[in-house]
Amino acid sequence: MTTKEKKSFANILRSTSPEASEMRPVLEQFLTEIQDRNLGYWELKLSDLLAYQTLKNQDPAYKGRLVLATVEAMGSTANEYATRYQLDALLQVLLRSTLALPPTAWIKLFHLYGLEDSSKTLGQVLSLFPVLLTLGQLEKQAKKQPLAEELLTYLSKLLAKSAAYTADAGVVKLRAKLQEILRLSGAEELPTVVFAADDAFGEALNEFVRGLSADPNAGPWLRLLQLWQQASGGQPTAKFQKEAEAAVAAIGTPSVAEHYEVWLGALARLPVQELNRTNNYAGQTYTYTEWHFLSQTNQDAVKGLLWTSVSVLNTAMLHFVADLTAKCYRKIPAKGQLAPSLGNAGVWVLAQGGLPGVAQLSRLYGAVKQPNTQTLIGRYLEKASLALGMTPAELEDMAVPDFGLIDGRSEQAFGDYQVVLVLVGGKAELNWSKAGKPLKSAPAALKSTHAEALRHLKLTQVQVQQAYTAQRDRLDRSYISGRCLAWPRFRRYYLEHGLMGRLTHALIWRIHHPDGSFHDALWQNNIWRNAQGQNLPEPAEADTIQLWHPVLASTDEVLAWRSWLDEQQLRQPFKQAYREVYLLTPPEEHTRTYSNRMAAHVLRQHQFSALARGRGWTYRLMGAYDKGYESDSTTLELPAHGLQAQFWVSEVNADQAWNDAGIWNYVSTDQVRFVNPHGAVPLPEVPPLVFSEVMRDVDLFVGVASVGNDPLWRDNGGLVQYRNYWESYSFGELSEVAKTRKLALERLVPRLKIGRVSEIKDSFLEVRGHLRTYKIHLGSGNILMTPNDQYLCIVPDRSAKSAGTADVFLPFEGDAVLSIILSKALLLMDDDKITDETIVRQIKHR
Repeated sequence: MTTKEKKSFANILRSTSPEASEMRPVLEQFLTEIQDRNLGYWELKLSDLLAYQTLKNQDPAYKGRLVLATVEAMGSTANEYATRYQLDALLQVLLRSTLALPPTAWIKLFHLYGLEDSSKTLGQVLSLFPVLLTLGQLEKQAKKQPLAEELLTYLSKLLAKSAAYTADAGVVKLRAKLQEILRLSGAEELPTVVFAADDAFGEALNEFVRGLSADPNAGPWLRLLQLWQQASGGQPTAKFQKEAEAAVAAIGTPSVAEHYEVWLGALARLPVQELNRTNNYAGQTYTYTEWHFLSQTNQDAVKGLLWTSVSVLNTAMLHFVADLTAKCYRKIPAKGQLAPSLGNAGVWVLAQGGLPGVAQLSRLYGAVKQPNTQTLIGRYLEKASLALGMTPAELEDMAVPDFGLIDGRSEQAFGDYQVVLVLVGGKAELNWSKAGKPLKSAPAALKSTHAEALRHLKLTQVQVQQAYTAQRDRLDRSYISGRCLAWPRFRRYYLEHGLMGRLTHALIWRIHHPDGSFHDALWQNNIWRNAQGQNLPEPAEADTIQLWHPVLASTDEVLAWRSWLDEQQLRQPFKQAYREVYLLTPPEEHTRTYSNRMAAHVLRQHQFSALARGRGWTYRLMGAYDKGYESDSTTLELPAHGLQAQFWVSEVNADQAWNDAGIWNYVSTDQVRFVNPHGAVPLPEVPPLVFSEVMRDVDLFVGVASVGNDPLWRDNGGLVQYRNYWESYSFGELSEVAKTRKLALERLVPRLKIGRVSEIKDSFLEVRGHLRTYKIHLGSGNILMTPNDQYLCIVPDRSAKSAGTADVFLPFEGDAVLSIILSKALLLMDDDKITDETIVRQIKHR
């Protein structure tokens, strides 16, 4: 057995200064004990060391001399990294205790740190020594009595030196700490505040600071801005919040609110720049992409801006904070979230904003896709709801603003002009008029006379649109919980609500009575009506209301509702009457605990991931490195039913099909299962509505992310071994979503101008053009041409609504493929007028 040779510390402890000579035995005992006990990085705990127990009760002057000796020893460690770490641990503990040093000793300590060393930047010194902790000691002393003149002179010179460093977050905090010490000692009247000029926000703030020279509030403003730069950590401390309130009060709430609204609005609109960089190294050229938003030091400052805004928040600011937060959580390729720490600060601020803040949190919860971020927002919503003694869903109901809308519209006068803000077809629109005559847009004259009012109106339009979209999606997701609302609550927060009413009136509801009976109804023209259009009485106070689902109704009733909606030309905000229904099939009854209905598909992994997260599922991308993933399934928690849904997938390992980040491009699908803490749950025991909604989600993932939907996948190479899958999916059997699309088209096509040249045959919409006949698949939207089933590639323009389908009544929002099929049919019926050469060449080729 070999014994590890003991290390000598003589070379490290060789200094002959009075402090080093006195403390040499102490430091040698400290380091030797660590060596004898073989304590590594993770095992080192000073309170367990006898050497530390001996010195921790010494007086402040003794500890001050030990600090000097420790720093001298650290300067001699060279490449002895373990020893340096051990000494640094001791130094930090000492600096958190009470020290006593004369002014010359403090200056000597800063010299030992190397703050005057021209070969090192201040940032490098801060990374080597706990300078900020040291200044914290001086701050404590300055609060008791002014510091000596020679020490203040030294600190003033250090402050002047730090002014050259604006992009180093540590030096920014150093500068703020120095200014606070000098202020406490009466040596600094006005703080010096400089922001990094690496982005537009920093430049704007520096311009604001320069303009404060003649402002009587310059001092309070500079101290508030200085407080921004001290922001650190996940949440503001109680001390920070107290200082923030005092700083805002010193300036005046109205002035702070005015400036904060402008700054937060500018940050919400600040673009994220994608910059392409090229470097040459060892004869090779490398190209990469950088994403520029805010420098790190300015991100810290914006965190301070957010934290200090709590006492002046208004509706506009909350909207800007939410937009900024959503931007910070934006996913950047090969990096992750843009600025997650800043996003978390925004979430904290929104949580302090009362019900308006809760409304913005609710919108964010549906907008962000990352599970950890959703969990964070969910915790804040739950905490706020518990404080009010209600569920998070009830709190979100209360928090939805109506924006002054009455039945989805509000009117406002601007002199001789009138404008109506109205929700139409799921869009928030502004309709201008003068003396009853419609105008195309806002009058130019108002842009100079009512600039602020127009800005506020436009902001309200944006907020109405965002709130409508968020609440529509929240209602759509609520099916899975089977939520029922008491009639008085439903009437107040849904039926009679200025914004929610617009959603509520276009949806079918099941009204439950205390005796167990129910009836299904839709609110139209201020009265409840059933699927036959018959009037129904208003619900009683004891009744409860539930969002109607076709799986709960007979086929005849579902068809009756569809016919009634078509007759009334009433478009629903999401699929309800036309919603796909997934019932257990004989094979699923046979397998009992799993479904293979959605198995054996090839999906684009990144698109699948985005879809899954958007529907509330949890999924981690699969990487092509040492089985680089945590799970081979995406999961959906169903707490209301004590279940978890699982959709199994596996990587498609073919032809090195991964991207530059090592993430597989494609995954193949497998089983759908339901589990509880005891294991797999037999499918017949899963509530039918839950089973249907989970399978609908999975069908959506397959229907949208399948490579079979990509008209260019085959021609661009794809994966050779999966060409047969592409063929079978592109022109094969219809999924439940496609079957619903087929039913809608059977009703729509005869009413459209394509009706005279089109008919639905099996899985296709067949369109007779002047040159050829075309078969558009109702599932994928891909096209075959007769007589030889030649493939026709037409890439749809998804960025804009087709002019040919803009006025077509669709019974529900959100089916992009339905719109694409109609637009392709309208194009191909007049195939002799097509001018696109790529399409014409394919049509003429035989």
